Amino acid sequence: MLNIHFAPLQGYTENVYRKLHAEIFSGIDFYYTPFLRLEKNALRRRDALDLGTPGDCGESFCLVPQIIAANAEEFNRLVDFVCSKGFKRIDLNLGCPFPMQTKASRGAALLQKPEIIQEIMNEVARRSDVEFSVKMRVGMESSEEGLALLPILNEAKLSHVTMHPRLGIQQYKGLVDMDAFERFYAGCFQKLVYNGDIKTVEQLQELEAKFPKLCGVMIGRGLLANPCLAAEYKNGKAVSDDERLSLVLKMHSALLEKAKATLQGDCQVLTHVRSFWEYQEEYLPKKIFKRIMKSGNLKNYEEAVASLGH
Repeated sequence: MLNIHFAPLQGYTENVYRKLHAEIFSGIDFYYTPFLRLEKNALRRRDALDLGTPGDCGESFCLVPQIIAANAEEFNRLVDFVCSKGFKRIDLNLGCPFPMQTKASRGAALLQKPEIIQEIMNEVARRSDVEFSVKMRVGMESSEEGLALLPILNEAKLSHVTMHPRLGIQQYKGLVDMDAFERFYAGCFQKLVYNGDIKTVEQLQELEAKFPKLCGVMIGRGLLANPCLAAEYKNGKAVSDDERLSLVLKMHSALLEKAKATLQGDCQVLTHVRSFWEYQEEYLPKKIFKRIMKSGNLKNYEEAVASLGH
């Protein structure tokens, strides 16, 4: 059975979300933080606060901080910070497609700079205090870019490589390139995790059968849409619509209370909690979903959410 890695999504899978998902649902082997980065030559304070420490998570799940860097110097600064918090695993992001990062030669853009990736892998080899993995795209502009990195990656000291078979220039549009993934899979000597457009248990089972060397699957939007997906796969049993809704409402209630306690005013709270529903549209009645997303104040919002239970 494949390990399930919960992909990090900025603005969605933050500390509170991760903890609540682990408490209420099951089936996740590894949770990842949204990437930590340097801005104006300093670590973003918001990233540092969201990271916390391994002890914050108890023993209920394995949390892996993710970092994004443009070069070995940035990489070492971020690794030093993460290690200072007591973490022993770090994931390097070589897949982010968003222009704010790629224009700074981070994320998927770094796939076009094998010499810098080699320098970073040299630093990986030098550090014995932490276990590293890499999350990458098949390329920035061409799938040949990712394939050309195999000699470097195959020699690197990595726990695994996560491959998302889209190009950086695609962002999240278009289809995943399974032909490119198969070529990468065939040439990759590292343990490999698949990432991209997984929404059903059937897809997980198909991947498991077709790619027997896979050690896991990373899922992001599919788990935001159906937080029960990993448990359904691991337990071999579908969760009923009523049970799913009950668990989702339980999680939302806790998120809402936390938002009320830490944020100020209806606007801040609504901006934060509405994102919880964005990927769940297909599981909700259309009229209620629209009411939730268009609610202009907390009273109307809470009434709309409450109507889901009737």
